[in-house]
Amino acid sequence: MLQRITASRGYKWWVFWTIATGTFFSVVDHGSVLIALPGIEAHFDANLESVQWVVVAYALTISVLLLPMGRLGDVIGRRRVYVLGTAIFVAGSLGSTFAPTLGWLILFRILQGIGSGMVQGCGMGMFIAAFPDTERGKALGMHLSVVGLGAIAGPALGGFLVAYLGWQWVFFVNVPTGGLVLLVSLLVLERGPTAAAHRSDSNSSFDWVGAALSGVILLVLLLVVGNGNGFGWTSTLVIVGAGLVVVAMVAFIWWELRFRSPMLELRLFTNRIFGLGVAAGWLSFFGTSASRFIMPFYLQRVLSHTPLEVGLMMIPPALCMVLIGPFSGRLSDRFGWQAFTIGGLTLTAISAFILAFALDEKSSYELIIGTLMLQSCGTALFNSPNSSSIISVVDRSRYGVVSALTQLVRNSANVVSVAVATVVIVTTMATYGVEPKLDAVNPQVSTAFIAGLRWAFLLMGAFLTIGVAISITRTWGKKTPAAIAEPTPADD
Repeated sequence: MLQRITASRGYKWWVFWTIATGTFFSVVDHGSVLIALPGIEAHFDANLESVQWVVVAYALTISVLLLPMGRLGDVIGRRRVYVLGTAIFVAGSLGSTFAPTLGWLILFRILQGIGSGMVQGCGMGMFIAAFPDTERGKALGMHLSVVGLGAIAGPALGGFLVAYLGWQWVFFVNVPTGGLVLLVSLLVLERGPTAAAHRSDSNSSFDWVGAALSGVILLVLLLVVGNGNGFGWTSTLVIVGAGLVVVAMVAFIWWELRFRSPMLELRLFTNRIFGLGVAAGWLSFFGTSASRFIMPFYLQRVLSHTPLEVGLMMIPPALCMVLIGPFSGRLSDRFGWQAFTIGGLTLTAISAFILAFALDEKSSYELIIGTLMLQSCGTALFNSPNSSSIISVVDRSRYGVVSALTQLVRNSANVVSVAVATVVIVTTMATYGVEPKLDAVNPQVSTAFIAGLRWAFLLMGAFLTIGVAISITRTWGKKTPAAIAEPTPADD
């Protein structure tokens, strides 16, 4: 039976759904853990600042490892890295379930992050390589739907597990599900008729120096951006950290341009389709991520909606992502990516300006849900075609690292977006004589908070408009050739 599967014309879908299942549970895990934080805080008798590292340590580990693991998969085989990462994630989940102290829990979450970084770094590259170029957008769109479904299911499943079984089950549920994904991966992710598409760059050596420098850049950058508001943007720690990022970035560029087989081929950025596509993608996530962080504060602390009501209000926008993602991907395969990237970013920019000018102390359900749905529709229209266009100019031997790059763009933009929006809001609140903290938001200071909200969304809308201009610019002229492909023996 296994031979029939790997020899069938539909083998690409076996690869896709095997990896999509792992992606789904990874997204569900993130949403579930957020719901479990209060229970973890009470169990270990810890403060919120310490408990937050259960989430932060996991996210930082993934961000630092995405690029190196994507490239490692290109060099030694994506299947090998993916399967090992799944096993490490399951081991970290089991350890988190029985962690005796908060410190041990954080360490096991780092182990989970290592596994998840390996899985995310190679997973997308594997299923994209399994599809022909004419169906790349369709595959990416389906993957976006899986992520959207996981985002909806995560908080719901986490709430159920914490309420009826305890917070430990948020981690333990990953053990049987992860074990199943591991088993299916070992059986399905083998050579098949798409083996030619699963080629890796195994004639090249792994760039350990580039991996180390990229890790330092991302770790310090995310820590600086994430803690700048708390420490103060002019504090010694923040200034020293920013200086270290600059020095490491210069060293990284110098090394990558000279190393024979660099971790990230920087010359790809001279390709208009690739370089401007990455920039537009970053601006897209930067312009939309802050709203998902800010809106719960506005809905709960200004409009006095309950957490349940807020959760229900977030479902329609998420469903837009689930439903529209596959269609935009399929249509971009047929008609090209240009109209979808420009149109999608235009919709998200419009939604940001609506939120900037229309929100007040009495905004209606219809206005809020409708605008957030417009934002999600724009993101769904833009994301898959843009990612497909970036990957289209890259040789298949580098699908792993470039796919990881697209995910890293999203992660870094999310962190920076939240940090910038927070700074804008609390700074505006301070000019109104209100304590410059989001924790201070309540109906009595709603005027100051909404003023900050307005400036934050205006800023997001401005950057999204720049993204629209970049997407238009990408359509001018002919694309330059992609990086020269190296000999690529089959992946194992």
